[in-house]
Amino acid sequence: MSAHLPTAPVGGKLINSTTVVCGVLIALMLAVLAARFTLGLGAVTNLNDGYAWGLWVVVDVLIGSALACGGFSVAMMVYIFNKGEYHPLVRPALLTSLFGYTLAGVGVMFDLGRYWNFWHILWPGYWNLNSALFETALCISIYILVMWIEFSPVFMEKWGLNVAKKKLGKVLFFFIALGTVLPMMHQSSIGTLLILMGGQVNPLWQTPIVPLLYLLSAVLMGYGVVLFESCLASAAYRREIETHMLGPMAKVMLGMLGVYLAVRVVDLTVRGAWGNAFSFGLVAIFFWIEMILFCLPFVLVSTVDARRNPARLFLGGTAIMLAGSLLRINGYLIGYDTGPGWHYFPSIPELLVTFGMTAVAVLGFIVVTRLFPVLPREEATAAH
Repeated sequence: MSAHLPTAPVGGKLINSTTVVCGVLIALMLAVLAARFTLGLGAVTNLNDGYAWGLWVVVDVLIGSALACGGFSVAMMVYIFNKGEYHPLVRPALLTSLFGYTLAGVGVMFDLGRYWNFWHILWPGYWNLNSALFETALCISIYILVMWIEFSPVFMEKWGLNVAKKKLGKVLFFFIALGTVLPMMHQSSIGTLLILMGGQVNPLWQTPIVPLLYLLSAVLMGYGVVLFESCLASAAYRREIETHMLGPMAKVMLGMLGVYLAVRVVDLTVRGAWGNAFSFGLVAIFFWIEMILFCLPFVLVSTVDARRNPARLFLGGTAIMLAGSLLRINGYLIGYDTGPGWHYFPSIPELLVTFGMTAVAVLGFIVVTRLFPVLPREEATAAH
């Protein structure tokens, strides 16, 4: 394994146009949540008996947790497949995952009717071991704790807690191993939840192998987020873009993407579901948009020269993020039909909460990277 590059805080002002916009969005979110917790879900959402899960669950939790798989995807390469050259990407990827999963866990509370009973997840007396939803909730809760432990050396370095960091380093391998197993469990279980909805889900997304599709797409989204975040952070902080690492990672992503598409196409063919893709309507349109987005990275970053182009890496990562997100939106909302008379479209307050959650993640990333040693030192990166 290659030597780890030294990290350092980026520094700079915390108050700028980006953080101010984030602050405004967060304030609007808090106002909506105040109404939600005092007046109830019906006062701020368009949820109904036909659509009990809406934007807050599908986007903030299901998609949010998948987009937060960057830390898991990179850690798997570095620690499982011994690709030490990617180690400088671990901390920023883990930070993105940390905010994504923590906010997803908090976001569940917004959508629960009896949110005050959330603690039942952690109390064995209330456990239903046959429930896919319970397994998902428990795994995500434990994984959030594991990620905070994995990321804690960053804070220890900043605050000079060298002894504590050294002691943690002796057992950190256990948490890293746990952190590569837990996402596999709950990301596949999120797909299992879709199976339980039965015939209400269109055959384009209702398949016995949907847990595998959700797991593979979550790993892909993790790599996409790393490409997206690395290019965006480098541009925002005016740092050298790490194409020497991102390019090979994009190649790995394409390999996994090929596996995903092969599994997806074979599954649709074996089940005879292609007819639904050629029927006129919104469902078919969204299916083809999803498939085009999954195929787009092959056009953008299939050659060595293309993978040296930061703009193409950024667009390739963005395409994967959108494709995986649309896979979940299509399964849980667009391709979901609970019967005649039921319709759902998110309300403005629901959208404000989702924008606010995104703003918290962006603001958190800016603050932590400016104040704590997360990104590699510029001179070390340039030398490498």
